[in-house]
Amino acid sequence: MSELQIRNLRPEEISLAIDWAAAEGWNPGLSDAACFAIPDARGFFVGEIGGEPVATVSCVNYDDRFAFLGFYIVRADLRGSGHGLRIWNAAIAHAGGRVIGLDGVVAQQDNYKKSGFQLAYANIRYGGTLAAPPVPPTGVIALDAIPFALVEADDATVFPAARVAFLRTWINTQGHIGRALLRDGRLAAWGVIRPCRTGSKIGPLVADDRAAAETVARALLSSAGGGEIFLDVPAVNGEAMALAEGLGLKPVFETARMYTGPIPPLRIDRVFGVTSFELG
Repeated sequence: MSELQIRNLRPEEISLAIDWAAAEGWNPGLSDAACFAIPDARGFFVGEIGGEPVATVSCVNYDDRFAFLGFYIVRADLRGSGHGLRIWNAAIAHAGGRVIGLDGVVAQQDNYKKSGFQLAYANIRYGGTLAAPPVPPTGVIALDAIPFALVEADDATVFPAARVAFLRTWINTQGHIGRALLRDGRLAAWGVIRPCRTGSKIGPLVADDRAAAETVARALLSSAGGGEIFLDVPAVNGEAMALAEGLGLKPVFETARMYTGPIPPLRIDRVFGVTSFELG
């Protein structure tokens, strides 16, 4: 284990973690690397032996209270060697005293509990192929056409920390499409769809109710042109699961949303699509 050298991934190297996640079947977005570096460029780590990468992990510090861990991957032929624990500890140390969240595969829940993580709820990835894009619904506008302050305030109801710079980048990145629905001048629903290694993924999708969420989801699907679609939803939001199933999607993957401590009260009932399993 003494051969393992751990260092920060430079922003231009974060694509390494993205590629490894793709190989594990997590299906990241095509432009995720540039977006993920925004909140905390020093939150990505690689473990190397002889200059060759053998492990990755990220722990992105959003503010002085909350961090999110992801990309915890050890090369298959070296699993069980102790390298994973060493790079894991480096990520946890980077978070300091912050509460840490993660989306972990179900099989690893017991291991995460040993590090102080407790299960909050499951997230379920739904997927499927649309034969044709839906007809664009009326009343939906481009997300970047509304004041960003509305989006920022709405996001604060569903995420444990402010992520202003990340959201701006996420919405405006080339290839990402955002749509919003206003009711009586207030933001009732909004979401983003982005191209991934396979198909497209909606996330986030935030709404007051299923009807508003479905209107925005159909607008996003229409703008993306159909094809293979993925949507990650909290299992504790029955309306979100019903929406996914109503779109013809089926469960394909599940994660455990876990935290090391208390987080601010969140409106999970308004989360119809998780932004990403890697950054929350």
